Amino acid sequence: MLDDVLIRPYRDADARATREVFERAVRVTAAAHYAAEQLAAWVPDDPAGAVLDDWAARRAAVTTWVAVIDDAVVGFTDLDLETGYLDMLFVDPDAGRRGVGSALIRQVLDEARAVGLREVTVQASRTAQPVFERHGFVVVREQRVERRGVLIENAVMRIPLDAPVR
Repeated sequence: MLDDVLIRPYRDADARATREVFERAVRVTAAAHYAAEQLAAWVPDDPAGAVLDDWAARRAAVTTWVAVIDDAVVGFTDLDLETGYLDMLFVDPDAGRRGVGSALIRQVLDEARAVGLREVTVQASRTAQPVFERHGFVVVREQRVERRGVLIENAVMRIPLDAPVR
């Protein structure tokens, strides 16, 4: 784990920074696993910034944490505390492979256990599957989801919370 990474609760002021992390993570990091057409469907261009209000509402609707290094948001994740569903885990490409994703997953699993959830589930991209597997998640099934008429492959994964923390 990084000594200089801080995991803290999402704040309303984090909307733009988390959206930028999401866009960069998809367009840069996920480009190793997905075609340009799939990336464009996943994160279409939004020059007017019209999606930011919806984005902020989605982040506020679930428990969201951000990873911060030197006062900059470098990653984020979330968890629906009622269902145990982790919808988003994204790390800025410039902070990738430095333990940020792992720190965020540990935060999710700690919180899930603290509130008594029995499992955490996620629909993990091909890019994210290895980091989830390193933390004990297993693939339940492979699937294709449609985004703006384009099929994107991912995997439904889960971890029972009686599993040891890694």
